[in-house]
Amino acid sequence: MKTIGILGGMSWESTQTYYRGLNEGVRSRLGGYHSAPVCLVSVDFAEIEALQRAGDWKAAGRYLANAARQVQAAGADFLLIATNTMHRVADDVEAAIDIPMLHIADATGQALQRDGMSRVGLLGTRFTMQQAFYRERIESRFDIEVVTPEQEEQELIHDVIFDELVHGTVSDDSRDRFLSIIDRLARRGAQGIILGCTEIGMLVQPTDTHIALYDTSVLHVEAALDKALND
Repeated sequence: MKTIGILGGMSWESTQTYYRGLNEGVRSRLGGYHSAPVCLVSVDFAEIEALQRAGDWKAAGRYLANAARQVQAAGADFLLIATNTMHRVADDVEAAIDIPMLHIADATGQALQRDGMSRVGLLGTRFTMQQAFYRERIESRFDIEVVTPEQEEQELIHDVIFDELVHGTVSDDSRDRFLSIIDRLARRGAQGIILGCTEIGMLVQPTDTHIALYDTSVLHVEAALDKALND
């Protein structure tokens, strides 16, 4: 079993989902007393959030590159960045380490492709929805069209993520608003919805809607389990 490296803390609310998912997955696949060998570096999200808000992605890249080197030094065989937004600096992180990195958009794209999706909606932070790094990777590598909500809806999604979910707050009103946005994306032809922020799975579940939901944190964990156990 390979040792899984995690860059976490962005936010820790979603990082605990990764840790639990990896350990539950190993127990399910191997049984007995097995658990997941993990090296975790959990950063201070306040520092990352300030860099995001300032648009200083170069500094954010240096910050996470340094943290990734710490994960590698601790003995990880490969790396996960346990957040969608900070894959904005994935190239900087990959360049700083000698171990492989599993990209969250690739894990998501592979699942979409397996299910025959050709047009999907994307929910996430403002950075993930508006910038090209995530959307274009799925479109170019997996030939799947990605559509995003209207501008006002994007602002609502972003605010709920930063004002509620990263603080562990789950609101029924926010869930209803997200479901309305999902319905509108479906009317625009989206066959499925990417939950492109690792906290959104705390708010919206597959049982809440008839539209297929792709929880990126779950898919990322499954890809990590495959690599740790099957490579």
